[in-house]
Amino acid sequence: MNDHLQIALIQTDLIWENPKANRENIQALVLSIPDAIDVVVLPEMFTTGFTMNAEKHAETLSGESVSWMKQLAHKKQAALMGSLILKEDGHYFNQLVFVYPNGDLKTYKKRHTFTLAGEHKVYTAGTERTIVDYKGWKLFPLVCYDLRFPVWSRYNNDYDVLFYVANWPVPRTSAWDALLKARAIENMCYCVGVNRVGEDEKGHMYSGHSAVYNALGDTVSEFNENEIGYRIVVLKKEDVVNTRRKFKFLNDRDAFTLE
Repeated sequence: MNDHLQIALIQTDLIWENPKANRENIQALVLSIPDAIDVVVLPEMFTTGFTMNAEKHAETLSGESVSWMKQLAHKKQAALMGSLILKEDGHYFNQLVFVYPNGDLKTYKKRHTFTLAGEHKVYTAGTERTIVDYKGWKLFPLVCYDLRFPVWSRYNNDYDVLFYVANWPVPRTSAWDALLKARAIENMCYCVGVNRVGEDEKGHMYSGHSAVYNALGDTVSEFNENEIGYRIVVLKKEDVVNTRRKFKFLNDRDAFTLE
């Protein structure tokens, strides 16, 4: 078990519907990281940007982008996570893939499709939470719009770190900042948000604001506005354990059944 988990947040522009160029740009950033790291976190739909053109750009778990993730994870000897468009049994999913350094996979299908943009008309919503066991840590990865729904991300004695990968636009940046901090506070965990920057083909602007908050909602690390690059953050297991043990707020949480 690792008492410390060293993560790299990748905040970058995404070239519209150009998986090859996006993979090349991201790979250059990842390989420029000099330190040994444990986890690399990429934005939502990192191969294409937030497109509804799923039929054209959907891949499979045996496709080129996931194979690339495996190769990069092996080369860097670090886990890699981010979401992309995947097709399964005739359905399209905005699906997060977590690749272990040895090539093993765990995946999560975005539950809350973004109805404002018509995502629900193209992509099928997932129904299952995914908890990733990695180096003695329990990681709970989610995707963008999931951030607005605290019940789905509620701590149930099952994780140490929340991750949100996103394409979250500028007009709602204040909500992004506030909700990331809120999810950290209410679940008494680290909360990691990775968002893109730049402008997409639809004219939507993104300013990043990728950040990490601790179990009390304090800022551990954050990017500058519109910054492109990476940030390395060291998470400490004892900080989560000690905060939960000292304050015991989670003992008073409400019980419920999600339907």
